[in-house]
Amino acid sequence: MSTLKTLTFHPTGDDLAVSAIQNWRITVSDDATASERYAAEEFQKWFNQATGLALSLTTAQGNAAPDSEQIAIGALPALGDEDIQITVKSGGVQIQGGLPRGVLYAVYQFLEELVGIRFLTADHTYIPDVSALKVPCGSYTYSPPFSFRWSYYRENSESPTFAVKRKVNTVTDAESLGGKTQQQLINHSFHALVPYGTYGENHPEYYALVDGKRDTSTHGGGPQLCVTNPEVIEVAATAANQQLTDRPEATNISVSQADTAAYCRCETCETLNEAEGTPMGSQLTFVNAVAERIEAAHPHVKVGTLAYWYTRKPPKTIKPRHNVQIQLCSIECCTLHAIDNPDCEQNQAFCEDTNAWGKICDDIWIWNYNTNFRSYDLPFPNLRSIQPNVRYFLRNNAKGVFMQANGNGLTGEFSDLRNYLISHLIWDPHLDSEALLNEFVNLHYGAAAPPILEYIAFLHDNVEARGLHPRCFPTPEDVGLDAESAQTIFDYFRQALALAEKPEIRARVEKASIPAYKGMLVAGGEMESQKRQTLIDEYITLCERYNMSHAAETQAAEAYFEELRS
Repeated sequence: MSTLKTLTFHPTGDDLAVSAIQNWRITVSDDATASERYAAEEFQKWFNQATGLALSLTTAQGNAAPDSEQIAIGALPALGDEDIQITVKSGGVQIQGGLPRGVLYAVYQFLEELVGIRFLTADHTYIPDVSALKVPCGSYTYSPPFSFRWSYYRENSESPTFAVKRKVNTVTDAESLGGKTQQQLINHSFHALVPYGTYGENHPEYYALVDGKRDTSTHGGGPQLCVTNPEVIEVAATAANQQLTDRPEATNISVSQADTAAYCRCETCETLNEAEGTPMGSQLTFVNAVAERIEAAHPHVKVGTLAYWYTRKPPKTIKPRHNVQIQLCSIECCTLHAIDNPDCEQNQAFCEDTNAWGKICDDIWIWNYNTNFRSYDLPFPNLRSIQPNVRYFLRNNAKGVFMQANGNGLTGEFSDLRNYLISHLIWDPHLDSEALLNEFVNLHYGAAAPPILEYIAFLHDNVEARGLHPRCFPTPEDVGLDAESAQTIFDYFRQALALAEKPEIRARVEKASIPAYKGMLVAGGEMESQKRQTLIDEYITLCERYNMSHAAETQAAEAYFEELRS
C-alpha cells in the first residue's frame, strides 16, 4: 500500500503509540459547529474500527491543549476554510482546520495519512489493523491549491458523505458536511442574463447576427448575444446584479457564451474580433464591461467566463479585469497524452492558449474532460494523463478545476477508480498517480487485481502503439479497438473473474467488466448470432445489476438496451 504524502511534516523525534492513548478521550468545543461535531464523530467511528479503541467523545470549553491526554478536534480561526493543522505530542493530539470544511478534511487526512484508512468507494472503506501503530510526533499542515474541486461523478452526488471524504467541495449544502464552496461552476449563461423569450420579439438586435440574419435558435442555451450592443451590456449587468442580490452568499457569477458557434458577426463585433485576432476580443470586452458594473454593486464577486471553442484564444491586447475569471475548456485535446506533452500535436494549440492566458490572468479555472461522452462504458485510455494535466493546470494559475466525467450516470468505465484518482489529485496535485492507481486496484479487487492492472497497461499501450489521439467523443477505432484487442481485453476480465473468490470481489470485477462486454459488442468482429446474443444478454444483465442509468451523456441505458435487443 502506498503512503500518502500530502501533509507537510515537521517532526520532533518522538512517536505516539496507539497503546498509550487507550484511556484518552476525544473532545470537541461545546459551541462547535455542526461540521466540527460531525468531524469528531467520524474520527471516533473510524479510529475505533482501525485500532479497536472505544474512545469517549465529550465536549469541552474551547480547544484542549495538545498535552492534555485528549484528541481535541476543532476549528482554528487563523486557518483558511479548508486548511489543515495537526499537532501530535506524546501527551495529546490536536486536529484542527478552518471552517466550514477544514476540520472535516483534517480528520479524514489524519485517518488516511497517519492511520492508513482508505476511502475507496461509497461502499468500500479499507481499514487496516493498526493496533501496533505509532504516529510520529510533530506538526502536520496542508493548504489545498485549488479552491474549487469537482470530480464530476454521480458516485459523489449520490453519496455526499463519501464526497466529503474525497474532499470534493461542490456537491452538498449540508452543514454537517461543511457545505459546498460558494464559488459556482463557470458555465453558459447568456440565456439567463438576456432571455430570448423576454427580449427576442421586441429587440432582435440584442442577438447575434449570423449570415445576415438575427439568430433565433435556442439550441445550446442560445441564441448568442450581440456583445457590442450597449443595451445588451446594461441588460446583462442588471440581471447579473439581481441574481447576486438574490444570492448574497455567492462569490462568483457566470457571464458566458451559449454552447453554439453562432456568435455575432455584425460589423462592430467583427471589427473588434479581427483587430484582436479572435472572437474572444468582443466577448471579453463585453465581460469586462459587465464585470465593471457588477463590481460597483458587489465588489467581492468575481465574474467568470468560458474560454471555450472559438473564444479559447486570448485577444492580442484586451486583458481580463481584475475581477474576471477565465475558465479554459480542453474539449479539443487528446485524452491519452498529457496536455503539455510536446510530442502530441493535437494538444499544442490548447497549451499555447493556456500559457498565454496564464500570463494575463491570475484566476484561471479549468474545464477538463475525463470520459467518453459518446459511450460511457467503452474502454477509455486517459488514466496516465490525469496527473500531468492537473499539475500543468496548477502551474498556469488555475484556482478551480472541474473534471467533467459521467456525472449523470453510474457504471462508467472505471468511474470508481477515476474518482479516486481525480479527487486525490485535485486535492493534492503532487501525489503519485501510479501509486494511487495500484493501491486502489489492489485493495478493491484483491486477488483479481493482476489481470486488471494488465488490462489497464494493455489499453494505454495499444492506443499509443497505434499512434492514436482520442478525444472525449471517441469511436471504438479511436481507442484502438478491433476484434483482436477487444478479445484480449475480454480475456483479461475472464481471468479476473476466475480469481475473484469472495462474493464482494466478484461483484466489483463484474462491474468493472462491463466495458469489456461493450468492446466485444461494438468491435468484436463477426461472430455467430447465438454468441452475440449471449454477450448482449450478459451485458444487459450486468448493466442492470450495477445500476447503469446512462449509456452515453444523452442516451438513457434502457434506450440503448432496446437498440441491442432489436
